[in-house]
Amino acid sequence: MRFLSVVFFVLFSLNAFSSTLLVVGDSLSAGYQMPAKRSWPILMESVLKKEGHAITVVNASISGDTTGNGLARLPKLLQQHNPDYVIIELGANDGLRGFPPSTIRNNLSQMITQIHTEGAKALLVQIRVPPNYGKRYSEVFSNIYPQLSKQHNAPLLPFFLEQIILRSEWMMDDGLHPKQDAQPWIAEFMVSKLLPYL
Repeated sequence: MRFLSVVFFVLFSLNAFSSTLLVVGDSLSAGYQMPAKRSWPILMESVLKKEGHAITVVNASISGDTTGNGLARLPKLLQQHNPDYVIIELGANDGLRGFPPSTIRNNLSQMITQIHTEGAKALLVQIRVPPNYGKRYSEVFSNIYPQLSKQHNAPLLPFFLEQIILRSEWMMDDGLHPKQDAQPWIAEFMVSKLLPYL
């Protein structure tokens, strides 16, 4: 009887203190051209466990998504998963298509507001785009993220791709997406940046 009580207590404690982390992103997070279970958001779960955090990671990233797509999908995702934390990794597709910075800023701002309204913590991933549309556009685009981080008191996580690009063997031939071999490193990197905010 005492043994059963201990088992029940342990199971109840794990459930009571477990959290959910939702990742809303694009192909950089979705596991582009690889099994979804190999994507860095899913791999983060075991890394977080090693660090003593019982957190279930839900990867709701979709290749090709823009900030507008993410904003449209977010209410249902928040209702369905009731997350404690939400990582927003969006904007690359907006930038590559030359969307107005004001539109990108507004979409991300609304996402952060919705997440906070639901009682979850929003974390924003810095995104950068190649200077395809000129230095001015690239700078204005990049500045959106620290500005929103400060405005909404949402932690800003670094753009992991900057580290990956330095290792050509980790990048796909398109020069835009990390390979499957890079996913464990990204998971470790993102967890190291996430830990202070858990």
